[in-house]
Amino acid sequence: MLAPGTHVNIIHVCKRRRRVAAVRDLSRRGVLGGAIAVTAAAVTGIGAGTGAAAASTGQVPKIWREFTKNPFTHPQIPYVGRAGHRTGRPRSGRPGRVFRAEYYGAVADGTTDSAPAINRALAAAGRAGGGTVRLRPGTYRIDDLIHIGYDDVVLKGAGSGRTKLYATKNLTELIGVYGSRYGGDKSSWSWAGGLIWLCPENRFRTLTDAIRAKAWPFEGWTGNKRDEWQTLTTVEPAERGSWSVEVADPTGLRKGDLVLLRLADDADHTLLEHMAGGGPGPEAYFWDDKTKLTSYVPYEWPVRIASVQRNRVTFERPLPLDIRPEWDPRLVTHVTALTGAGVEGLTLEAVETPQSQHLLDKGYNGVALQCAYDCWVDDVTVWNVDNGFGFVAASASTLRRTRVGGRGAHHPYFCREGSHDNLVEDFAIEQRTVAVPAGTQLHGINVEGLSSCNVWSRGRMEMGTFDSHRGMPFANVRTDITVNNNGQHGGDASAGPLFGARFTHWNIRVTNERAGLMKIDGLAPWSATVGVNTVREFGQTDVPDFTGSLNSRLELYGTTDAVRPRNLYEAQRAL
Repeated sequence: MLAPGTHVNIIHVCKRRRRVAAVRDLSRRGVLGGAIAVTAAAVTGIGAGTGAAAASTGQVPKIWREFTKNPFTHPQIPYVGRAGHRTGRPRSGRPGRVFRAEYYGAVADGTTDSAPAINRALAAAGRAGGGTVRLRPGTYRIDDLIHIGYDDVVLKGAGSGRTKLYATKNLTELIGVYGSRYGGDKSSWSWAGGLIWLCPENRFRTLTDAIRAKAWPFEGWTGNKRDEWQTLTTVEPAERGSWSVEVADPTGLRKGDLVLLRLADDADHTLLEHMAGGGPGPEAYFWDDKTKLTSYVPYEWPVRIASVQRNRVTFERPLPLDIRPEWDPRLVTHVTALTGAGVEGLTLEAVETPQSQHLLDKGYNGVALQCAYDCWVDDVTVWNVDNGFGFVAASASTLRRTRVGGRGAHHPYFCREGSHDNLVEDFAIEQRTVAVPAGTQLHGINVEGLSSCNVWSRGRMEMGTFDSHRGMPFANVRTDITVNNNGQHGGDASAGPLFGARFTHWNIRVTNERAGLMKIDGLAPWSATVGVNTVREFGQTDVPDFTGSLNSRLELYGTTDAVRPRNLYEAQRAL
């Protein structure tokens, strides 16, 4: 079978040049359509001979049948089949050189401060070009944060039930007060940083130096250092879902390069309108006063190059947006991203303290991935944290078998500042172990800041919600999740809409029947709610940001596990 990029290349050429012979077009349609039909039948249990036997396997929504015919450009459902580390494929399992933390002075006795030793071992692995730092079973006390700043470096315990890091200090004590970029007394440790922090060495030093100097550090892929990027080439117009683009100058591009596709908005905000699905509602929306939202533009999408053939560049994922000349499209460099790094097989437990008042978090945070691409966290639990697991300008990374528990968290999971193509699967937010303190707030699985094409799959949420902190996240998927929907969404009004286009909730079981942020056909434009049990409005009730018809779909409402496919992400991978 031809590669996915090959199919879409042919589609793209056909649309642009309209010179493909009819026989070639029929051949392409036959190969692509036949492959998708066969795979769809395998995933849903329904083939060409639909009947009683097929129907017994579950209810297949009409929108899924449409999607299998049009997977890369469907109007309501995003293509997320390549989300995650290594485009969702299993890791190679090659550990590289092993560095044993005890050789650097780490002691699993629960009393010796082992943070310096663990960090020395991680730095040694980085200097060696990569490797695995192993921790024995037991409890390691850490009085400092653990920083992974070099490519291909992995911190690996003996399992989340056997190796524990016991953190005694918070990020405010260790680094300083991380104030809001808008001033005031808000703590940015509410949505950034981790006691295990995966971040490139240079970016990490810049961040911490700025915080100690009480200056606002940059957070996005290029952030407020956008003068440091360099244009590699300009890009010709292309359609959302295309795997390839034509560029003006391919000489600086190579297979395997990680580049940023950069799209700037125009004075009429047509890029933001496009992210919202276009049409009368987004065109009537007033964007100019949404200063936090507009600070996230230019939109920056990191992606690895799969091939370069003359002036045609093919990516490892399809385009999440159209490319239009009015948005000054170009491929640019960015500050170095952390790649190939990971954390496995351990529990991070913070000393138990009362949860801080809302937005005054001290920084007892779990694991943060910042400016990271193709990184992962597997079999990791965080306990008694302010904030659990976070993506900040992180992309193409995977959190698998992660768990948040203990006294209750502000953000159990957060995804912000232009984070794209990440996968969170087999995750759990456990019921808090202490009563809710007054003045605190609980969110849940958060996404914001023009973040796109992220997936939350196979989750158990004993508390929290499907949070959007505004900033118009778009093309994200939540699928096969059980949730006690008792959290609240956040987000300043200056951050703009709760949702952009192609947001999908698929097979969601809401145990307390609260509708807010679950059934989104009345909130999210050009989006889909499929297989959600019957819910009702109470608690926080939201109104749509856009006027007129939202062009959203609601199917199999009142049905959950009987929907087929059960898991939208897994079904897309099968395509």
